[in-house]
Amino acid sequence: MLHRPSHPFRASDTSLVGSPSGRLRGRIARLNAQYAHSGATEVFTAAMSSFKNLAMVSSFGADSVVLLHLAAQIDKDIPVLFIDTELLFDETLRYQVRVSRMLGFTNVRVLRASDLHKNDPGNQLHKTDPDACCHLRKTVPLNAALGEFDGWISGRKRHQSGTRARLNMFEVEDSTQRIKVNPLALWNSDDMRRYMNATQLPRHPLVAKGYPSIGCEPCTTPVAEGEDPRAGRWRETEKEECGIHFVDGKMVRSGEPT
Repeated sequence: MLHRPSHPFRASDTSLVGSPSGRLRGRIARLNAQYAHSGATEVFTAAMSSFKNLAMVSSFGADSVVLLHLAAQIDKDIPVLFIDTELLFDETLRYQVRVSRMLGFTNVRVLRASDLHKNDPGNQLHKTDPDACCHLRKTVPLNAALGEFDGWISGRKRHQSGTRARLNMFEVEDSTQRIKVNPLALWNSDDMRRYMNATQLPRHPLVAKGYPSIGCEPCTTPVAEGEDPRAGRWRETEKEECGIHFVDGKMVRSGEPT
């Protein structure tokens, strides 16, 4: 297991946080400068060494196994948060169990909304208000789980969509002062494919059926050749993000700055 510092920085230390443009943002800026051209393993290791009490959030989606594999080489005890919206593909649920066991994670936490029976009793909210559905099923349970952590690690990458084109390795959420780390920010689809081939990691079974990006079953469709990999997510809507990723306290939207 990776050794954790005895006196690590915490996002809750007011002496370091200060104003939004204060010491915390300065620290994040220095990390981004230092690791701007570093590999994913180096970024991941730096995050784990620099900050105490990090979790990793994984959808166990199309290429999630890459970040999961990197994490398993560093610390199999890291909390892995998996949001079960109860609208996921059966293939995703089976894949999550298979990969978790294969990589030997000891602390996988399955998150679910606690009040679906009251707020979406017929499981139809995704049709009338997809933002509200994502908030109910993803954002609320994730925020509740992240309350005990100083930061989290995600698998977002710049190539995935225009809203992620300027994604940094290290971020700080304005609303929570929580750290977010994106070790794969610079990776493209070829990088992911080469890594999976080299390590012989199992791919999500829906990838072979034309799903390069996989979310909830009602809101995900196959993608045609030449389309953006995320074109199948909330197709024919302006929605691009589920709501768990924010910039300056706001959900990322098509056309908004990142």
